Amino acid sequence: MPPLSEVQAEFAAALLDPAAPVPAGIVAPGGRPAPRRFAVYRNNVISALANAVASSFPAVRRIVGDDFFRAMAWAYVLAEPPTSPVLLDHGATFPDFIARFPPAGSLPYLPDVARIERRWRESYHAEDAEPLPPTALSELAEAALPGLIFELHPSLRLVRSPWPAVTVWRMNVSDVPMTPVDFTVAEDALIVRPGAEVEVRIVPPGGAAFVTALAAGDTLLAAAETAQAADQRFDLAGNIAGLFAAGALRRICRA
Repeated sequence: MPPLSEVQAEFAAALLDPAAPVPAGIVAPGGRPAPRRFAVYRNNVISALANAVASSFPAVRRIVGDDFFRAMAWAYVLAEPPTSPVLLDHGATFPDFIARFPPAGSLPYLPDVARIERRWRESYHAEDAEPLPPTALSELAEAALPGLIFELHPSLRLVRSPWPAVTVWRMNVSDVPMTPVDFTVAEDALIVRPGAEVEVRIVPPGGAAFVTALAAGDTLLAAAETAQAADQRFDLAGNIAGLFAAGALRRICRA
């Protein structure tokens, strides 16, 4: 008899491969092969995993419709089965899968909408932390500001998009009336949960580069220079004020 690990591996592989033979030992009463019983079990497993994906991406589901989404989610589960026992991890690669899924090619903004949904979920389950109050900056000497390091809130996530992904996402997760969308406008999303609720904001020009540099541990001056090089419209004061207003900062340190 093969080791238990091999039996489990064969069983798991057959669950997510409709072309695989029924694993040895799967029999009906009387010892006969039970392909139909195993097919029902396989269908239930794949359906449950696809439903878990659907619950994590409601905006994407609404955009493409239930039938299209179900077919796409089934294809995803079969192509990229879970690698972790933690259900929260399932679906992490779904946005990238959508970008490679030919039937979704006519909706080029869809992967970024999915990325916002995924980052929203990550932010919701991230570590709790008390955000810095807006008064924290006024308590510091102006001469010290360029060399300070701003530590970001642990729930903060970014999604950079050449599409109006935030607008499309908002229109499909709320009762906001559907209005024409200008698809020539790029929108980067800042996602953070300073308290009980996750907030999604559109990042101002250069803001994504600024936040990315801060996340890498750059000083305020270095991050501002990076953002200015990325977009000449970058406004340092406005971006800092926006981060404080969003509760996106955890603490300020000296370099």
